[in-house]
Amino acid sequence: MKKFLKAVGILLGAVLVLLVGYLIYLFASYHRIPDNQELKVVTSAAQTSNLSSLHTDTEYSALTYNIGFGAYTPDFSFFMDGGKSSWAKSKDSVLDAVQGAGELAASYDPDFAMIEEVDLDSTRSYHVDEYSILKDCFPDYNYVFAQNYDSAFLFYPFTQPHGSSKSGIGLFSRYPVTFALRRSFPVSTSFTKFFDLDRCYSISRVPVENGKELVIFALHMSAYGNSDEIREGQISMLTADMEKEYEAGNYVLCGGDFNHDLKASEDDDSERESWAYPFPRAELPEHFTFGIDLLTEEERDSLWNSARNADMEYVPDVTYTVTLDGFILSDNMECISYENINTGYSYSDHDPVYMKFKLKS
Repeated sequence: MKKFLKAVGILLGAVLVLLVGYLIYLFASYHRIPDNQELKVVTSAAQTSNLSSLHTDTEYSALTYNIGFGAYTPDFSFFMDGGKSSWAKSKDSVLDAVQGAGELAASYDPDFAMIEEVDLDSTRSYHVDEYSILKDCFPDYNYVFAQNYDSAFLFYPFTQPHGSSKSGIGLFSRYPVTFALRRSFPVSTSFTKFFDLDRCYSISRVPVENGKELVIFALHMSAYGNSDEIREGQISMLTADMEKEYEAGNYVLCGGDFNHDLKASEDDDSERESWAYPFPRAELPEHFTFGIDLLTEEERDSLWNSARNADMEYVPDVTYTVTLDGFILSDNMECISYENINTGYSYSDHDPVYMKFKLKS
């Protein structure tokens, strides 16, 4: 018995040492990507000989799409949403999903595409460079990439550790981008910070013929029921930056995954998931509106929901769905059309949102 208890004690001691060592590693490895980081703008070869600025009273288009790091086929569920898996099913599945998502987005021929959850080198997506795949889908575009995930190796869940992740937000622009900047959102400072992204948005500047700029904000806001303080901090920071650009005389387009229910109003008492918080419209500055709010109530309600809950595989009329993705635009722009594209969540737990617009004279 003494030998047995001694062996158990040694085993428990070893486990404790490993646990403490891992926690030291986790905290020592944690870092936030710097705020106000200038981003590299990659100009395609096709653009170098045909650079031009935007024009007023001309139709342009924008698309936003969260591709879910290539994991979310319709039968995929994610452990952080209450589902099963931490990794995509296979490397081939990731390749097929990202290729399919990229080809779908490119088929709409958008002038600007904001694509979220693009992995560069992550355990969960078998280290597939998804950004390279997307660049091949948009060969004649200019590119800006803002990294928002650079995590240490996460040993949770124990049956399939999530591993390390490098991921971010890509902007694909048919028109020249003269400058781009990464802004760091406020995020949780509790232990949950190890499981969340290093939330951010990029600010990219595209010249307009009248001397102004179209300033594009590409974002991915926090989810998973983060605190009101963090939510309010992120919205306050974003809207302050947008307002500053408008006051400078620029056009402002903000697109991405807002991780808020964009169809619901704050006084809507309909049953919803705890993380699907209505976006507080009162926090938007004067001169800004969501593109979805420019539709009639009937048009808005009939829109396909842009995201599904990943706590289970996708089952039509059973799985919880919600619209998290979309665009904010300044009132010196005109929204011509607005569409949530219905693919049945074929390549991701999100579907794309597509908008046509004009810059007013």
